[in-house]
Amino acid sequence: MTETSAGPHLQPVPAIDRDDDAPAVPVPVDNPALPDPKVRIEKRKPVLASWLTNRRDFAATARHSVANAGYATLYHGVRLPVYAGRLALMSPRGACRFVATTNRWVWDREAAPLRSYAVQIEDIDEYMRLARLRAGRVRLRGLVTLVAAVFGVGFALYLYVLAPGFLYAFAAGGVLLLGLGGQQPDAPVVGPAVLKTEVQKLTGSIVLRGLDSIGNAKVTAAIKKGGDMNGLRFVSEIVRDGPGYRADLDLPYGVTPEDIMEARKPLASGLRRKTGCVWPSPDPEQHEGRLVLWVGDKPMNETSKPAWPLAKSGTVDLFRPVVFGNDQRMRDVAVTLMFASVVVGSIPRMGKTFLMRLFLLIAALDPRSEVHAFDFKGTGDFGALEPVCHRYRAGEEDDDIEYVLEALRELKEELRRRAKVIKSLPRSRCPESKVTPELAGDKGLGLHPIVVGFDECQVAFEHEEHGKEIEAICTDLVKRGPALGIVAMFGTQRPDAKSLPTGISANAVLRFCLKVMGQPANDMVLGTSMYKSGYRATMFSRSDRGICWMAGEGDDPRIVASAFVDAVAAEHIVARARVAREEYGNVTGHAIGQGPEKTGSGSDILADVLNVIGSEEKAVWCERIATRLAAAQPDTYGGWQGENVTAALKPWGIKPGQVWGQTDEGEGANRRGIKRADITAAITRRNADRAAA
Repeated sequence: MTETSAGPHLQPVPAIDRDDDAPAVPVPVDNPALPDPKVRIEKRKPVLASWLTNRRDFAATARHSVANAGYATLYHGVRLPVYAGRLALMSPRGACRFVATTNRWVWDREAAPLRSYAVQIEDIDEYMRLARLRAGRVRLRGLVTLVAAVFGVGFALYLYVLAPGFLYAFAAGGVLLLGLGGQQPDAPVVGPAVLKTEVQKLTGSIVLRGLDSIGNAKVTAAIKKGGDMNGLRFVSEIVRDGPGYRADLDLPYGVTPEDIMEARKPLASGLRRKTGCVWPSPDPEQHEGRLVLWVGDKPMNETSKPAWPLAKSGTVDLFRPVVFGNDQRMRDVAVTLMFASVVVGSIPRMGKTFLMRLFLLIAALDPRSEVHAFDFKGTGDFGALEPVCHRYRAGEEDDDIEYVLEALRELKEELRRRAKVIKSLPRSRCPESKVTPELAGDKGLGLHPIVVGFDECQVAFEHEEHGKEIEAICTDLVKRGPALGIVAMFGTQRPDAKSLPTGISANAVLRFCLKVMGQPANDMVLGTSMYKSGYRATMFSRSDRGICWMAGEGDDPRIVASAFVDAVAAEHIVARARVAREEYGNVTGHAIGQGPEKTGSGSDILADVLNVIGSEEKAVWCERIATRLAAAQPDTYGGWQGENVTAALKPWGIKPGQVWGQTDEGEGANRRGIKRADITAAITRRNADRAAA
């Protein structure tokens, strides 16, 4: 075997038929016969510019141009008298300049240096040729000037006799023209109405300057070396995209759009724009090194947003996407509320409650839906929804919490009922074992959408007496509710593990994070490691009300400015929704003055269970406790099963265990039961806590 010299693509391999001490023979790793994959990624450029094919972008571009033209017209129109006066004052200087320029032209003064040079070098032939040329020019130009003067004076006399008004107009025009000729080059009378120094047109050099300023070593090295050898290049020309500019480029090898997103503020500084104007993002249709840099004319919070499409008319199908806001380009952003639980988090006064109310308004506009609105802030922000709510409460007092608890117990029973209905349906009608639009529209099945909203949910979860049970039911709703047509939404201004339990935050699909103050809160709302990936709600300012990161709708999180609907507009929308519900026949619960039924598993459940367990009994089966409770208090515990007892005692830290007992037939059996000692211990703890409070 012959040896080959090692190159950059050679790797050593074990030697064959050689001594153990013989050096390895390198072989090439690039196979010249390796077939091409024959895969080509083509991206056709649009026939028309994007702003011409998108109605909203076309409107934004046209509005921008028309606004500038209109403003310039108004600006200069108001100043016309000033312009005329200033130009009239400059007209003598302009007349002198006109006479001097005409004299220079008639006598061919521009060629004088050439004739002087011919004299200096004593070139007689050249001088004579230039002199003859000058003589011809002077005769012709003098004749033209004389004819123009004669006809001009004659035309002026003609107008003076027959139409003196026109003579005055021509004279005024001449004075203004002379004034234009008399103005200083560095101080024109008519200046620009729209100054363009504040916002520059985005160019490739400005983009590279901005990228260089973020401090990424690979990006800086690629820019200094020219880019192409390191993968940095523009893949298309910079275009106008809505109220801003769009630049598509490939980043250097190993650099991702998330790296650029993390350095948004330095990037904005390099571009000389406000941070609210600069929005780098990945391109989901391309590779992981493709960056889409969109730079707006104004910050997102200063750009006029289009009206919400459902503000004046229309209904909703919760199984379909519904527009609820706009992205940076002011394009519609839709969300599908069904089959997903929702978490909304932010610091106070950033628009969290407005966003929660907007989602509830969307739910109210579906005539089939059942709306539950619970405002634990107690300020009545959801008050506009009362005419369409099946359950509604505003406040944090004990009776408010008990009302919500009773409503949640109803939902828990409804969850079980729906599961049984879904299980009983044939596969042909319910192929995926979940609620579909067709099933939701069948009133006989009772599988209509149910939307439950909790604003300041931490108040309920931290309640001393009922918090654990509320948390347990809500966690169950989040995990099993979406498939059964129940949507739970949770809003909190303190997104931590205590205010937003892990069982809820880990299973919520749709997440909306307005401004927060740190990484833990950011990741609690958006999901683990979102902060490291560049999706940072900490970048929002106090003026960015209603602007949030939305995760769960699509492959990547995106920036959204939610539609603004104030309380008055919400009342008008609810009035429209109430009419639609009356026509459909779906006005129930709180909307007609009915509240939740008492289930009896409130603060006396411990005493009630202890009363039905004999002092001689160490433990009793849960099913027998349910039977005894129903017999003792049928109005309160009628229809209870063993699992009802388990759920009611769980918030008190009481867990069932295996208990040996005798069936009604006299046979021994092991079943889930409750120890009497656990009940007495729970009562002792509860009484001690109340006394301490």
